[in-house]
Amino acid sequence: QVQLVESGGGLVQAGGSLRLSCAASGRTWSSYSMGWFRQAPGKEREFVGSISWSGGNIYYADSVKGRFTISRDNAKNTVYLQMNSLKPEDTAAYYCAARAGGVLPTAAKLYAYWGQGTQVTVSS
Repeated sequence: QVQLVESGGGLVQAGGSLRLSCAASGRTWSSYSMGWFRQAPGKEREFVGSISWSGGNIYYADSVKGRFTISRDNAKNTVYLQMNSLKPEDTAAYYCAARAGGVLPTAAKLYAYWGQGTQVTVSS
């Protein structure tokens, strides 16, 4: 069992930065692959990026590539999403998710554990 809690969301102007954190609990968390997703009002949940348990494999959605960076610190049981050059279209609730194994799917339904989400609002 893995429990996830996101933090770090807020209101920021376009061009600004935020760093989201996802704190995890569970004895085997470090062996889980992690994903970040976001969901804007009236839209489906969207893949943002993912990172393998070792941090050796990282993938990003084209919409955030070059602006967002995912990292993890297994000693601190935390995954991070550094978001730079934010745009109004990045406004959404951001969720972290976990799944056992090394595969890094983009489909939300393939992740077993989810946090409660943190809101990011980018003003123009």
